[in-house]
Amino acid sequence: VCFFLPPKGLGLDQKPLGLNISNENQDNRPSTTTRLYKRRWVMVFLFSCYSLCNAFQWIQYGIINNIFMKFYNVDSFTIDWMSMVYMLTYIPFIWPVSWLLDKKGLRLIALMATAINCLGTWIKVASVRSNLFWVTMLGQFASSLSQVFILGMPSRLASVWFGSEEVSTACSIGVFGNQLGIAIGFLVPPILVPNVDNIDELAYHISIMFYITAGVATVIFILVVFMFQEKPEIPPTLAQVQARSIPPEDYSYMASILRLLRNLPFMLLVISYGLNVGCFYAVSTLLNRMIIEHYPGEEVNAGRIGLTIVIAGMVGSLICGIWLDKTKTYKQTTLAVYLLSFVGMVVYAFTLNLGHLWVVFVTSGALGFFMTGYLPLGFEFAVELTFPECEGTSSGLLNCSAQIFGIIFTIGQGKIIEHFGTFAGNIFLCVFLLIGTIMTAFIKSDLRRQKANHLAETQVASVSIFVSAIWCQR
Repeated sequence: VCFFLPPKGLGLDQKPLGLNISNENQDNRPSTTTRLYKRRWVMVFLFSCYSLCNAFQWIQYGIINNIFMKFYNVDSFTIDWMSMVYMLTYIPFIWPVSWLLDKKGLRLIALMATAINCLGTWIKVASVRSNLFWVTMLGQFASSLSQVFILGMPSRLASVWFGSEEVSTACSIGVFGNQLGIAIGFLVPPILVPNVDNIDELAYHISIMFYITAGVATVIFILVVFMFQEKPEIPPTLAQVQARSIPPEDYSYMASILRLLRNLPFMLLVISYGLNVGCFYAVSTLLNRMIIEHYPGEEVNAGRIGLTIVIAGMVGSLICGIWLDKTKTYKQTTLAVYLLSFVGMVVYAFTLNLGHLWVVFVTSGALGFFMTGYLPLGFEFAVELTFPECEGTSSGLLNCSAQIFGIIFTIGQGKIIEHFGTFAGNIFLCVFLLIGTIMTAFIKSDLRRQKANHLAETQVASVSIFVSAIWCQR
């Protein structure tokens, strides 16, 4: 049993909260080698902010697809690529970024994410002319590159900074920022950029949107430079104590990748996660086209429907995260939410063309609650199945799968909508969600992180009993 004093030079904002095995403060009991710091909430808040700013840019073109087609004089498929570039960029760049996260840690990744994101926003400011589509595409590419440094962070940040009883909730908060950014991306562009015929007036509205985005990205970059910290001085959980005890020279990134690829339950999760999130990417990218086809002139309501999808998903994410922290029922919860995502997609497909917008709002909200709420479940289930592998590596594989399926589904559904209509396009996605549900049912629930925490707690408790027995004999 070890006894620790607060580290020298610890600031007031770094005042540790003493923990015993159950993460509660109790007097006259020896503390373990774990601490929770109040600063952990600052870390997850900063991450959520720059994730929000980046996610907003993913959908800001697609949700007013018809307006940007008119301004830059390009076709619909070209504007679709403004969203799909986020997916395409992720696939080759996730491997070096995951290696950097393993070797250099959270702070460098956060700095690079915010710096590249800030650069992308200012490039877009310079692109507000009808003949400068290539410049706005360059800015969007920079923003998509920034996303590579963001998507794999929530589970790693939660593991490094948060206790075992709050790690799933923390991961959900991290994902929450990304979802909120998408929600704002659905809501704000149709309001800031109305569908007017005068190109000069349109350029003015677009520039306002780009300047606001650039200003927010710059402020967030400055905050991260001065406030984002690598890790707490004392780890928050016994699982992190174990992870820190592994010498760097004993860790091989390629060996870790190979172990993950041989982990059958994890690989099933990788494919099923990609199917679910890929469907969400396709629905989000093509939402404007689907709504406008059945409800002409409703660009603003298309944005509001997208907002409804994501806001409902944010609520679902937080509820699922809290539920996991309380119950640890990873597979059961993941399977239930996946099945309900499939049901929600079927209902959405059959009600989109009924001619009643309020019905679309209701069905979209139900779809978003489960489909978007699934995101943190996949991250946390992956960490459980792959512990003690780096959380960034497992999350990277999940997201890589999602980007690949996202591109395939977006192009496939877009072509089906073009030739056969929105109903056929949505049924196309329903088929793959059903396949993903069946695959999830076959995932073996091997909760390695929970086992590691339980084993460490048992060992420390045994030592505590042994020490107490010796003192009693004295």
